[in-house]
Amino acid sequence: MAKKTTKAACPVCDKPMDDKYKPFCSRRCADVDLNRWLGETYRVPTDEPGIANDPYAEEG
Repeated sequence: MAKKTTKAACPVCDKPMDDKYKPFCSRRCADVDLNRWLGETYRVPTDEPGIANDPYAEEG
């Protein structure tokens, strides 16, 4: 019995991943993901205090 291999899905649209844009299916999905990071849609959880609690932050 042959093993069935499944191709990874694009994390943005769930279409099959393209090796050229790994792990995405297209340049468009790669750009969508980058825009989400730059727009701060994605955030890495942390226990560090925010800027409001930073004694070294510059007052504006």
